Amino acid sequence: MMLTQEILSALHLADKGTAWGTLGTIKPLKNFEPEADVERIREAVDSKGNVQTIIDTVTCLSNDQRQEVARLYKAELQKDLVEDIKRALSGDLEKVIVGLLKTPAAFDAQELKSAMKGLGTDEETLTEILSTRSNEQLREIQTCYRQEYKAELEKNITSDTSEPYTGLLLALAKGKRERDSGIIDYGLIEQDSKILSDLGPKNMASSAQWITILTARSHGHLRRVFDHFKKSTSVDIEERVKKNFKGDFENGLLTLVAIIKDTPLYFADRLYNAMKGPGTSDSTLIRILISRSEVDLLSIRVAFRRKYGTSLYSSIQGETKGNYRSALLLLCRAEDI
Repeated sequence: MMLTQEILSALHLADKGTAWGTLGTIKPLKNFEPEADVERIREAVDSKGNVQTIIDTVTCLSNDQRQEVARLYKAELQKDLVEDIKRALSGDLEKVIVGLLKTPAAFDAQELKSAMKGLGTDEETLTEILSTRSNEQLREIQTCYRQEYKAELEKNITSDTSEPYTGLLLALAKGKRERDSGIIDYGLIEQDSKILSDLGPKNMASSAQWITILTARSHGHLRRVFDHFKKSTSVDIEERVKKNFKGDFENGLLTLVAIIKDTPLYFADRLYNAMKGPGTSDSTLIRILISRSEVDLLSIRVAFRRKYGTSLYSSIQGETKGNYRSALLLLCRAEDI
């Protein structure tokens, strides 16, 4: 099947390393009429049967527009939109719509809290969120987390994980990564590559130095460091990580390297693995589609098809059902491509 112009454009932009935020599948609705949306949702909630209207209305708006609808809903009806949605919907569909009605920072704070809730910790989700948000977004997440859960994110991370993985997460959470300036510093590239290849006392790699370099340098710089590392050592950076480190810290570094090298491909792999096997990881599916729908979901769709030979649309269609499936496919904003 021929690729559409939208996909061809995405391939071109993705190959050029286009900035995040230009390849989302959800964009602000041009003819936005919040009053009409409030009335449409109210009628659907009251009828308790017109679920598709809720799905169509919420998924066609940008997050800023959804926040406006929620504010107007409260002002005109003296009701909380999220609470009304919870009464009208249930299960995974409820999670999708409620997640879309949260601000991005509040949604990320919720997902981080959930990843640390109970007996087990979802390390992959912690690393995913903290590694793929901008410095400003990370600060907003910390604020939302504090307001919503009356706790400090960094303290919860510290109590729920162990070193040196804790140090990696805390460094990411601080949001101190340098911006890509476009200037190539060959000296610093060589220096960082040498640090990552060197072994310290007792032939141990320095986890602290790895953390500093991988969480502070820009992605563009680090991709050049990884290339230099391969040329100078004849070893991929991933192989060195596996040789030098173990456990959660090893897995965290490998996730971070994958994100730095190719963020859309990382998310494509996450989505594929969430739908692979006998059961679907709906929490992962929901989180990624919501959080990337206004960022780079179009690029993720391209990476998915390139690697797995099938469309993200087809995979979601085959692994989900009913209104829940409808909501996810609308977030993808794609036919079978």
